[in-house]
Amino acid sequence: MAGDMKYKRVAYYPGCALEGSGHAYNRSTKAVGKALGLDLVEVENWNCCGAMEVKNIDPKIQTYLSARTLGTTEEMGFDTVMAPCNGCYHNLKKAEYDLGHDPASVEVNDRLATKAGHRPYKAGKVETIHALDWIKHSIGEDGIRERVKNSLKGVKIANYYGCMYTRPRHIFPEKDQGPGTESTAKPHFMDDILAAAGAENVDFPLKTACCGGAHTLSDSDTSTKLVLNILTAAEACGAEVIATECPTCHTGLEMHQVRAEKVLGKKTNIKILYFTQLLGMALGLSARKVGVNENFSDARPLLKEKGLG
Repeated sequence: MAGDMKYKRVAYYPGCALEGSGHAYNRSTKAVGKALGLDLVEVENWNCCGAMEVKNIDPKIQTYLSARTLGTTEEMGFDTVMAPCNGCYHNLKKAEYDLGHDPASVEVNDRLATKAGHRPYKAGKVETIHALDWIKHSIGEDGIRERVKNSLKGVKIANYYGCMYTRPRHIFPEKDQGPGTESTAKPHFMDDILAAAGAENVDFPLKTACCGGAHTLSDSDTSTKLVLNILTAAEACGAEVIATECPTCHTGLEMHQVRAEKVLGKKTNIKILYFTQLLGMALGLSARKVGVNENFSDARPLLKEKGLG
C-alpha cells in the first residue's frame, strides 16, 4: 500500500555492480531516497550475492552468500533489505526460498556459516524488496505527484524490467496477489512510478525480454542481437528513452547499442537511463546529481530539449 511506514527506513544492499559499472544507479537511488525523505542504511560488511558465476558452479554456495547478507541485515535490527540490482534481488529472494524449502541448502548454509564464525540465517526473518517496491509502497503514485517539481511530460519511455525481475515465479510469492501488487506477466511498477512523474509510457512488448547479460563475455554476438531486438522494438513503439532498473541490463543495452552499430551496422538513437535518474530529475534534482554524466548513452541533449537538463 502507498505510504507504508515499514519501507520508510530499510537496509540497503547495493551489491557489487552498483559500486562499479552501475555507480550512477547507486548515486541516483540514494539521491532519490533523500529527496523523498526515505532512509537507506547500508548493510554492514556485505559480500557478493554469488551473482551468476558462483551460482553456475555451486548454487548452494550462492545461497549461503546471499543468506549471509540476509543474516547481517537481521543482526542490524532490520526486517527489510532493499536490493536495486535485479541479480542481487533475484539471488536474495532465491536464497530465502531455498532455505525455506530445501533441507540440503539449509545444511550447506549452516555448515558454511558455522565455519565462517557467524550465526546461520534462518528463512522468514528478512524480506527482500526491489527499488521499485521501495518507492511504490513507501511513497506511491500520489506521493510522487505531490513532490514533482519538473515534470517528465513529453518524455516517451519504454520501461524495461529485464528477465530476472519476475522469473522464476515461485521465488516471488508476493507478486500476482491482486490490486496493488506487481505482475510477473506484465510488470508495471516502473510504469506507475514514471507516469506519476509525468512521463508518457509507450506500450512496449519486450519489457521482460532477456538482454543476454549472462552471455556478454562468452557469446557477445548473441547478446548484441538480443539487445538490438530490444532497442529497435522500443524505437518502433515511439520511445525516446528506455528506462532501466538493473545495472547489468543497463550496461548491456549501452555497450551493445554501440557494438550493434560497429559490428552489425545497425544504428539506434534511443537513450538509456535508470528510472531513478528520471525520477530524480522530476523531483528537481540536476542531471549531474543523479549521475547522467556517468552514463555511456549520452541523453543530455534530449534532456535539455525536454527541459530536464
